[in-house]
Amino acid sequence: MADRLARGWREAGLSEPDEALCAFTEKLTLHPAQCDGSDIAGLRAVGLDDQAISSATQVIAYFNYINRIADGLGVPLESWLAADGTILEA
Repeated sequence: MADRLARGWREAGLSEPDEALCAFTEKLTLHPAQCDGSDIAGLRAVGLDDQAISSATQVIAYFNYINRIADGLGVPLESWLAADGTILEA
């Protein structure tokens, strides 16, 4: 699964709820101001309850926060991570 995800979540053969979470993650990360109630409705439509949606949103926001702190302070990338976020082969 990790290898498939490293190549891209859209082609990884994820379940419908996992695909919906990945799409929401991408939107919240890249275009947070565009997120609205329809995004939450879409997550509910694939079976996620409000607690799961809240937890996922908090984790997504936390990682975005930490990445911006690291970028802002010039923290170097881990040796196994490429600048575009892909995992480098060992």
